[in-house]
Amino acid sequence: MANTPQAKKRIRRNDRRAVVNGNRMGRIRTYVKKVEAAIEAGDKKAATEAMATVQPEMARGVAKGLIHKNTAARKYSRLNKQIAALS
Repeated sequence: MANTPQAKKRIRRNDRRAVVNGNRMGRIRTYVKKVEAAIEAGDKKAATEAMATVQPEMARGVAKGLIHKNTAARKYSRLNKQIAALS
């Protein structure tokens, strides 16, 4: 158990950050699901519009250290390839 003031503060801070990070990851997942749903429906226009909302959200996740840079790049790539295959 934490018994120094710094360790106690760190635990409080980590709990607050976990909530923020969880919300941010949830937002990213939601936007990705919207892109995947549009791809599944075969709607290229809706998929590209949804992709335009996913990219900045994922980039923000990378900048905040939430997801790895290569993970985001891989997801962009796979989604874009699926969108391109719709035409």
